[in-house]
This record gives sequence, C-alpha cells and structure tokens, in this order.
Amino acid sequence: MTRPSRSPSRFNYALILGATFASTTSARADDLVVSAAASLTNAFTDIARAYEAQHPGTQVSLNFGASDVLLKQIEQGAPADVFASADEAMMDRAANAGRIDAASRRDFAANTLVLITPAGGAVPAKLGDLAQDAYKHVAIGNPDSVPAGRYAKQALVDAKLWDALQPKFVQAQNVRQALDYVARGEAEAGFVYATDAAAQASKVKVALTVPTATPVRYPVAAIGACKHKPAACDFVQFLATPSSQATLAKYGFSPLSP
Repeated sequence: MTRPSRSPSRFNYALILGATFASTTSARADDLVVSAAASLTNAFTDIARAYEAQHPGTQVSLNFGASDVLLKQIEQGAPADVFASADEAMMDRAANAGRIDAASRRDFAANTLVLITPAGGAVPAKLGDLAQDAYKHVAIGNPDSVPAGRYAKQALVDAKLWDALQPKFVQAQNVRQALDYVARGEAEAGFVYATDAAAQASKVKVALTVPTATPVRYPVAAIGACKHKPAACDFVQFLATPSSQATLAKYGFSPLSP
C-alpha cells in the first residue's frame, strides 16, 4: 500500500526550531520563548503579536509542535519560558518533574476532536464506515507523542475499531501534519481538532464530531520559577485576558466550562 510522504509539513516546527533554540546563546532577558501545541499555531501567532504590541521591547519566539516533543525538548535543556500543551498529561509530567512554576499553571481553552475528509471526498456517516474500501488511508497523530492521536485512539478503542483500522493509519508527527495529509488528498479521512479543520475550511470538511472520554483542554504554565522570569508568568496571565480569549474564539477554541 502506498503511503503519503513523511516529509515535514510547514507546521512541523518543533524538531527544526528545537535545534535552532538550542544553539542560541544571546537571547535578551526580555525575550520570551513560547513552546506551544501545533493546534495553537494560528491563535498564538496573533496573541504573541498582540503581547509584543503591549510590551514594547519584548520579542516572543514561538515554537510549535506535538506537545510530547516540546516537553522532551524542554527536558533536554532547550530554551523555553512558557509551555502550552494540548492535554493535561504532558503538563502533569512537566509538573511532576519540577519543570514548571506550579502556581502559574492554568487551563485557558478547550477544543473538540473531529473526523475530517477532503472537501470533495466521501463522507462517513459513522466511525465504523472507516472500515469501508473508500477509506484506504486515515491520518492520525502518533498516539505515543501527539495528544490528538491519543484522544482519537481512545475513541476508536471504545468503539472497538482500533485493531481493525490499524492497517489504514498514516501516523503524523503532529495534528497539523494530519490535517495536511487530508487537505492534500493523501488520506481519505483524518482525526484533528475542530480548530484545525476550520483553518483549512476550503480544503477539508468535518464529517463527524468525535466524543472523547476526557475533555480536550489546554493547560499552560511558566517554565521555571516566575521570580526568575516574571514575563513568562505575565504571558500566561495574558492568555486569560478578554482580547486573548476573543482571539482563541476567533479560531474556533471553546471557552472553558465551569
């Protein structure tokens, strides 16, 4: 079976930028490096520019990728001041390892897992339809390193479809790469977040909303103690401001339920 190319997509920044950050030794004290889940790409790009506009002299460098990969970079010493994950598990791991300022941690947005197809492709009526011959390739984030892939795997396990569909899976290094596979027609279906689907609305369509046993929530925290990098905690707090929440809503993120 022919599989799509595994070459990095334009959103697969983490491994590339990680090496760049690791070699940087002259960052200014007021610069911020924000490592954030790939699904936050559009929203955080706008939020970072808004933060810079309100804090003249501060430059925000953004590093996007799979949450697990970003945390691994942090554990290996890559520069990072803020970590925004697509699931609680990675932030819990960072907290347990003493990597974050626990008092700064907060959830700032929610999302929804969806099944997408190319704009002109066949649309499954239910998850079980992915077993049909029309769906030869199903894009999914690697469950070992991509939160969206973990959410999708659990949904498929619960539906008793995981084992049957494994031969069709095309594993992506992050959720935006899974989106690209479907948008380019290299996969007939794929699991991404609703916000990712909205970012490529002209090329993909949402076939199904996929229920998840665990709500999709995004935690953020400052790396290290806030007293050593107060701007990091300030950026974390900035995500809760009405302007940042409006930007997140613009890109399809949901407000947090009580």
